Order: sequence, then structure tokens, then C-alpha cells
Amino acid sequence: MTSLIATSAEAAHSLAVSLLSKAQIQPGATIPEHSIKESAPDVLVPLKFSGKNVIVGVPGAFSGTCTVQIPGYIQTYDKFKAKGVNEVYVVAVNDAFTMKAWKEQLAPTGTGVRFMADDKGTFTSALGLMFDATPKFGAPRSRRYVIIADNDKVESIFIEEEPSKVTITDAETILSHL
Repeated sequence: MTSLIATSAEAAHSLAVSLLSKAQIQPGATIPEHSIKESAPDVLVPLKFSGKNVIVGVPGAFSGTCTVQIPGYIQTYDKFKAKGVNEVYVVAVNDAFTMKAWKEQLAPTGTGVRFMADDKGTFTSALGLMFDATPKFGAPRSRRYVIIADNDKVESIFIEEEPSKVTITDAETILSHL
């Protein structure tokens, strides 16, 4: 009986993730306006994109692959700015406390890279970029992606086929597309 309940719960969970995500956003599409959290769990920050911006979506703060990927954006932040990028955002389906602690660990002396907490996954779902990460993270999470945006329009999007790998979403590769 326990395994039947567990199997049913897993199936319901996968269905819920599928229903949460809309169709995956494509180049030319408008990025939906959303408010998510940055440095405090009770303060919503509206994501309003002006000029060129880079949005880096990751499955989870403090996870091994994400913790290897994001320092590249911190180290090359000035190169992004020199190429006309207004903001570099790192977005994860994590709470604000976790994202703030992760930022402090990765950039103890500070960084212009903004770490955003999409704690309910609403922004990520609106982009159609959620996946069922229950086996590793216990809940739905963001796919590993990078969006280059011009104002609120998707100029380019890069999505890793395997969330545990960084092949096309590293900072140097994205810089080469700007």
C-alpha cells in the first residue's frame, strides 16, 4: 500500500510540474513581468528589464554544478558591462535567505551580479523552464538556462539538455554571443 501511495504521489507531482510550466519561451517572445525576491523574504522586487540583460537560471543554490558555473559570471561581470549589459541576474527556485547566503559565499567582497529568489517558481514557470527535480532536489526546479534579453524581449536563449552539465551556459560562451 505504501508503494502505491508513493507512486501515486510521484505521478501527481510530475503532473503538477507539467501544469505549472507554460510552453517554453522562445526568441522574440516577451518576458512576463514578475516580482521575485532578492535580499529579503518579505520584499518583492519587480523584474522590469531595460536595455540588454542576461538572466541565468540555475536548478539550485549551493549545488555542485551551479556553484561551479556562477563564479564565471561574477569574475567576468565587468566584461558583460563593457558589452552593454545593464544587469546580470542569477535566478533559482530557492528562498531569499538561501540566495543571499549563496551570493555571500561566492562573492564575499561583493558583486554586481544580482541573485534572485523565485521561491514559488512563478517566474520560472511563466518562462516554461521548470522541470521535475524531485529525485535530487525534492521539488520542481529551474532548468539550467541563459536568456539574453533586449528590454523585455528574448533575444537569445540557451538551455542545457542535461541540468547537471554546463556546456552552453557558461559565462565565456554567453559573452561570445553578445
